[in-house]
Amino acid sequence: MNSSIHPCLCLIGKIAEATDFYIHVFGEGRITQKSDLVIVLELSGQKFMLLNDGLQSKPNPAISFMVTSETEEETELYWNKLIKEGMSLMPLDAYDWSKKYGWVQDKYGVSWQLYTGSRQDTPQKFCPTLMFTAASAGRAAEAVRFYTQLYPNSRIEGMLNYGENDHDKPSLIKHAQFKIKDYTMMAMDSSAKHGFAFNEAISLVVECDTQAEIDRYWDKLSDNGGQEVACGWVTDKFGLSWQIIPAQLIDLMKEPERAKRVLNKVMQMKKLITAELENA
Repeated sequence: MNSSIHPCLCLIGKIAEATDFYIHVFGEGRITQKSDLVIVLELSGQKFMLLNDGLQSKPNPAISFMVTSETEEETELYWNKLIKEGMSLMPLDAYDWSKKYGWVQDKYGVSWQLYTGSRQDTPQKFCPTLMFTAASAGRAAEAVRFYTQLYPNSRIEGMLNYGENDHDKPSLIKHAQFKIKDYTMMAMDSSAKHGFAFNEAISLVVECDTQAEIDRYWDKLSDNGGQEVACGWVTDKFGLSWQIIPAQLIDLMKEPERAKRVLNKVMQMKKLITAELENA
């Protein structure tokens, strides 16, 4: 189930141990590429990038990963492993929406929503879930529409507002599910004072087949309050971090000597120019 979109976790100094930990927790894992800078990991066939670089920001629950299990036993197994040296954000229990659910932050600061339910509704095991809070609270619906209009093979699969008996405003989104480039994501609003918001410690990597594709996403994401960062990173108007990269970038960096030249080129750019990287 590899997609051209996948998450990147910046875990400076910890990518090797974190990789081993996530394979231990979830099983069905393998390393597809490894260097001192980056490890590409597959969990249940889904790609995760672990990056040994970035600013000093740490992951927080503004981006979590919904993990769908079909049995309570599987959910509990994940919980018992993730909670070690981690912390509970919502206790493992029965809820109206799931017979066993819990929200846990692991020892690296990465948050996981462990959900027991049918995989028919969410065939993708791991779904990044965006919490629009702080300055972005109330913008989940706007963001979902923006992302699904920007990327191809996208659609909104459902949006649910808070009810009158919920602990937030009925005008806000309690849960949304959508696809961009056939990759399932989720979103929600929260107007509570959480003390966190999106940062670059967790970003979304978009692998592009052409320079025109890179140009389109880069221009739209950096427009209207977005910000060009560096090395293919851009922050959109909601504060979410994206890496817009050529699909062949990882392959260009497989050979160590060439990797140094390619990385040097990357470090000099904001938006990545594929032809220059290929000629490095």
